[in-house]
Amino acid sequence: MSHEALAKWDESKSMYYVYILKMANGLYYHGYTNDLKRRIQQHEHGETITTSKYLPIKLVCYLAFTSENKAKEFEEYLKGGSGYAFRNRHLL
Repeated sequence: MSHEALAKWDESKSMYYVYILKMANGLYYHGYTNDLKRRIQQHEHGETITTSKYLPIKLVCYLAFTSENKAKEFEEYLKGGSGYAFRNRHLL
C-alpha cells in the first residue's frame, strides 16, 4: 500500500489476520481471524479445543490482510508442505 493510500485508509474497514502460535509441545498452530486480540485470548484461556491441551501458547507471528479471501488462502497455504517451508524460512 502506498503512503498516499495509507494516509487515506479508513480505519473502520476490517482487517483479517493470519497468525502462528507456538504451543507447549513445540508444534505450531496456524489460524485466521478478524479479531486478533480476542482470538489470542481465547487460545490463552483454553477456550479453543485444538490448542487447549498444549498451553501455554505463544504468538510468534501475525500478518494483516485487507482481503478476507486472501487471509483464508494464506492460512491454507501455511498448512501445506511448501507453506511449512515458507513459514520456517521467513516467519519464524
